[in-house]
Amino acid sequence: MGLILVIVIGFALFAFIAGEVIHYGSSFFHGDSNEIGEVAGEKIAYDDFNKRVEENTANFKQQSRQDEINPQITSYIQENTWNQVVSEKILEKEMDKLGLVVGDDEIKSLIQGDNPSPQIIQAFGNPQTGQVDRTKLMNFLSNLSAAKADDPIRARWDAFVQQIVDNKRNEKYLSLVSNSLYVNSLEAKDDYEAKNQLANFKYVKLDYASIPDSKVTPTDDDYQSYYNDHKQSFDNSQETRSLAYVSFNAAPSKDDSSAIKTQVEKLVPEFKASTNDSLFVEVNADTKTPMVYQHKGQLDPKLDSVMFSAAPGFVYGPYLSTGSYKIAKLVDSRVGPDSVTARHILLPVNGGVDKALKTADSLKSLIQGGKSFADLAKMYSVDKGSADKGGDLGTFGRGAMVPVFEDAAFNGKKGDIKVVTSQFGVHIIQIMDQKGSSKVVKVAIVDKALSASTATQSAAYSKAQAFLGTVNNDNFTEQAQKSGLKVLLAPDVTATAASFGAVTNGREVVRWAYKASGGDVSDQVFTIGDQYIVAQLTTIKSKGILPLEAVKTQIKPFVITEVKAKILTDKLQNALNGSSNIDQVAQKAGSQVVPIQNIVLANPVIPGGAAEYKLIGTVFGSQPGKLSKPVEGQAGVFVFVVDNFIKPAPLTNAVRQKQEIGQALLQRSGQQILDALKDKANVKDYRVKFL
Repeated sequence: MGLILVIVIGFALFAFIAGEVIHYGSSFFHGDSNEIGEVAGEKIAYDDFNKRVEENTANFKQQSRQDEINPQITSYIQENTWNQVVSEKILEKEMDKLGLVVGDDEIKSLIQGDNPSPQIIQAFGNPQTGQVDRTKLMNFLSNLSAAKADDPIRARWDAFVQQIVDNKRNEKYLSLVSNSLYVNSLEAKDDYEAKNQLANFKYVKLDYASIPDSKVTPTDDDYQSYYNDHKQSFDNSQETRSLAYVSFNAAPSKDDSSAIKTQVEKLVPEFKASTNDSLFVEVNADTKTPMVYQHKGQLDPKLDSVMFSAAPGFVYGPYLSTGSYKIAKLVDSRVGPDSVTARHILLPVNGGVDKALKTADSLKSLIQGGKSFADLAKMYSVDKGSADKGGDLGTFGRGAMVPVFEDAAFNGKKGDIKVVTSQFGVHIIQIMDQKGSSKVVKVAIVDKALSASTATQSAAYSKAQAFLGTVNNDNFTEQAQKSGLKVLLAPDVTATAASFGAVTNGREVVRWAYKASGGDVSDQVFTIGDQYIVAQLTTIKSKGILPLEAVKTQIKPFVITEVKAKILTDKLQNALNGSSNIDQVAQKAGSQVVPIQNIVLANPVIPGGAAEYKLIGTVFGSQPGKLSKPVEGQAGVFVFVVDNFIKPAPLTNAVRQKQEIGQALLQRSGQQILDALKDKANVKDYRVKFL
């Protein structure tokens, strides 16, 4: 019975503990697991953050006219989005605390008043006057009132107005900060004298370089002393981790290159005989490049020299270009315009392409019937950049637009209205003008990327796996050296880094590093492009003041310099003893006297040398004719004597000086107030869990 009782109690305790784990675990995995960060106690949901990233990515693609972006750009967009979200939340909390609002009357004034928002001027402005076109604005607002509740234009307008309101609130807050900045007369006087008072002096210097680094052995006390004096310099704003890694190259071999070239050569007869070049490219090319007309200078230099003098059907290659073997065929040549002026209305295809095409046909009929193209663009186009200008895209040359758009614009004639579909949506294009005339060619290109064969990849991977099998936390470097491998270092990698060292797409390694403990070797071989990587986490630098051991290697050159400074200071102090002038000091120290003329405190640069802040600051605090004590500078240790100071004319009107200082303060204030608020807001960053 006793045994049964123990088992029953054990199960009861287990059930209780398991229940608590499940309860709290559920909270973590289903609640906190969706948090990507925290600002002043307010949580940032991953879904909301990711939505902003997607919006910013779409905007970047549209502005840069790129369909695909590389990992570095993705990382850049994610970082910018994070900074936006954090800044917005910080400022929003501060503005709410202060009760800053933009009232209904103020919103109306910002849209329709005598001093409208710059965004309203941009959207409804007259290019000739730079003022709001009131008729255009009121027509838009009238059409908006008549629009149905579910019309997308209403949602876009509400978002537009909210942006105006947010900008106005930010402007009010920054005005409160900037209006609190004040420059007094004493500050103006000090600034004036720092820029205009001149000092003439002589110095003797003993260079740090006169003592070889190899002759200096810093003690633990030297390191501790330097660390204590500069502790605030080692405040780590975010956790970083350092890696050591070896890379096994799986780049294509000579045999791989030869095999791919042979593969492309076999396509040449079929390419020459092809009657459907677009289909041939689609089936056989690694890169499905659309065929467009191009003028001289736009083709690959190897093609540019032959295609403009060849006849249609001519095939060139194989040739090696941008990491691929290629063959090119001249499909057509003609004389066409050099540039086109056009405008468009871009319709979304969320509800299906057919629906968007029907809407496009209806709008095209309205335009042909006399309806204003510009007004319809403002109402319907989702390309906000051009919609605000009535759909105007300006004048563009070949290669500026996506192929289907370009074909419509360059192959039509002035006045044509065309409807085409691209990856961005359905376009209604009106050709306003065409200029120039030159020969253009359409070239079809079939490419095969120069890639490593399975045998090459397997050989490199096997070497990486073999190395991984021999290493542990204690022998990583030793084993690498035995294998003739170079150990590469990636210091201070942040949690959101997309790359490190020479590795351009290393997120998988970074994610591993932020789950690992110090000294750990990766439990797998990472495949990154044509490299196989085995890594070791060498150092973890936590957020906050770093300990001495974490920065010892980093500060070693400065500690050595401090030790040299002590040696040279003693030498100069001995030279000072019993000396009555600077020439005697120079003679005893085995140096020479250097005269310096017309130095100002605001620009403490020694002619022919570097900035010497401590030296020049000490000079301006000294009395003429008195030998100084040794001063430890940037390049060496100095002893000086001031000949004289030349004071500028008295400052009679401080207004200009105050304005200059105030303007400099104002320029720095925006970023400085944000940095101060970030420190206060206790920002927590969990992005490494998701990105």
